[in-house]
Amino acid sequence: MAALARSRKADFPVSRVRQYLEPGPIVLVSSRLRGKTNIMTMGWHMVLEFTPALVGCLISSGNHSHEMVRASRECVINLPTIGLTEQAIGIGNTSGAEMDKFERFGLTAEAGESVDAPLIRECHANFECRLHDDAMVDKYDLFIFEVVKAHVSKRPKHPETLHYTGDGVFMVAGKVIDRSKLFRPGML
Repeated sequence: MAALARSRKADFPVSRVRQYLEPGPIVLVSSRLRGKTNIMTMGWHMVLEFTPALVGCLISSGNHSHEMVRASRECVINLPTIGLTEQAIGIGNTSGAEMDKFERFGLTAEAGESVDAPLIRECHANFECRLHDDAMVDKYDLFIFEVVKAHVSKRPKHPETLHYTGDGVFMVAGKVIDRSKLFRPGML
């Protein structure tokens, strides 16, 4: 195998490392509290465990969803595809305290099976979540959710998802490289 080419590197602002370390797709987090719904756009999330399925999400205390999710102790993590780019940006640029984001952005709220928070019908996948651990919410705004029910469209198998790199720039999930024959369970 040929040696990998090494490129020259330059100093890089540490405040911008997210564009390389934040590979997860943009998600739309929906919530409900006292009959009111909200949607927020989020890029700061991470899988923490497989079983139970735990996901860490950073929801800033300045965000309208923060108290809704904290008080209700549940949400739905919805996975949009590139067809919802404009809605995802619009949702992220507005406050649910001032409007009904489902109505404003033409999205359909559907009832969940395990949580009261609404699913977004137009999204490729919906993950119903309950708050599993809130020990780091006060200090870091980090919520740890357990996915208790998952709904995923059958097609496409590998949807084109949005990945935020900062400064209003997104990447789209690229081509799929299948190396399943080399993979050992628990390796990643």
